Amino acid sequence: MTDFPTQADVLIIGAGAAGLMCASVAGKRGRSVLVLDHANKVGKKILMSGGGRCNFTNLYTAPDNFYSANPHFCKSALARYTQWDFIALVEKHGIPYHEKTLGQLFCDNKSRDIVDLLLAECREAKAQIRTRCEIQRIEPLQTTGFEVHTSLGKVVCESLVIATGGLSIPTMGATGFGYEVARQFGHSIVPTRAALVPFTLNKRSLERQQELPGTSLAVTARCGAGSFHEQMLFTHKGLSGPSVLQISSHWKEGMPVAFDLVPGLDLSEWLMEQRGKKQESFLHTVLSEFWSKKLVQFFLLRNGLQSKPLKHYGDSELRAVGEKLQTWTLIPEGTEGYRTAEVTLGGVDTNEVSSRSMESMKQPGLYFIGEVLDVTGWLGGFNFQWAWASAHAAGGEV
Repeated sequence: MTDFPTQADVLIIGAGAAGLMCASVAGKRGRSVLVLDHANKVGKKILMSGGGRCNFTNLYTAPDNFYSANPHFCKSALARYTQWDFIALVEKHGIPYHEKTLGQLFCDNKSRDIVDLLLAECREAKAQIRTRCEIQRIEPLQTTGFEVHTSLGKVVCESLVIATGGLSIPTMGATGFGYEVARQFGHSIVPTRAALVPFTLNKRSLERQQELPGTSLAVTARCGAGSFHEQMLFTHKGLSGPSVLQISSHWKEGMPVAFDLVPGLDLSEWLMEQRGKKQESFLHTVLSEFWSKKLVQFFLLRNGLQSKPLKHYGDSELRAVGEKLQTWTLIPEGTEGYRTAEVTLGGVDTNEVSSRSMESMKQPGLYFIGEVLDVTGWLGGFNFQWAWASAHAAGGEV
C-alpha cells in the first residue's frame, strides 16, 4: 500500500454504498479522491443486505417511496440518477440479477458483486481507499477546505463528504459520527429512530403465540397514514416480515397497529356464503382456506371463539365472528431497535443542504450523502437507490 496521502481534492468519510459511488463519480472528473472508513473492510452493509444478495434498487423508485421532514428534497437527485442508470452500471459489469417481487432487484449470485462493481469503478477513477482509519477531529481552514486529523495521519482537502450512514446495525460499525460532524458545523438533526425494524410484543402476547414463530401470512398492515400489503412473520420476540418492517416507519410508541388478516376480502360476507354451501362444515375447517391449522387455532383462541358447524351460527353471530377474525389490532411493546433496523429515520436536516449538490448551506465544501441525511426509503431497494442518487449528485460537484 502506498503512503497515506496528506492531501486530496475530495475526502470522503465512509466506504459504504454512497461513499464509494461518490468517489468513483468525483474521480472520473479528474479530482483526487481519498475514501476513509473506520471498519476493517468496505461495504459491510452491502455485503449483508438482501440475505446476502443485495437488493440494489427498485424498478418503481419514486419520491413517494421516501420519508423526510422535507419531502421535496429527494426529487432532484432521484430524477438525475435513476434506477435505470444504476441498472445500466450493473449490466456494464456483467452482473446477473433478477426481480424478486414489487420491483425489487437482487443479484443472482451474491452481494459481493455490487461491492466489486463499486471498487472497480473507484480503481478506474483512481480513487484511493483506506480502512481501519479513525477520524479524530475536523478543522475548517481559514480560506476554504478542511484539515482532517486521523489515526493514520493528517489530510488537507478542498471538499469533505460525509457518507457515514445512520445508527442502524451497530455491529456493522454504525455510529452517530455523521451527526456529530453536522452539529459541529451548525446543522440541525431531525430526531432519529430505528426504521424497517421488527416489533417486539409483551410477555403475555408472546406466551399466546409460542407455537407460531416461523409462521407467516399475507396481511395488510396499517398504522397512521401507512398501509402495506405484504407478508407478516411471527418471531420469538414478536412480529417481523416485510409488512411489519414497512409499517414500523410509521409507528411511534403507544400507537396501535392493525393487521387485516384476509386482505381483499370481506370475511363476514365470505362466511355467510360458506354457510349456504357447507352447512355441516366447522368454522375452523373453512378458515383453513386462509390460514394454517396453528394460525386458525391461535386466532380463534385470541378472540374467545369456539368452532362449531356453520349452520349453528345466526346471521348476526356469524357477521360478528367475521369482523373479529378479519382484523387484529395490537399495540407493540416496542421494536428491536437499531440492532436489527435496516435504516435510520431522521438525520441531517435537509432544509440546510442543497438538493442539487448535497452541499451544506452552513459550511462551504461540506457535503452529506446517503442515510446520514433525513431521507429514508421504503423496504425494497429504495435506500440503495437514494445512496446512488445522492452520491452521484455530490460526486458531480465536489
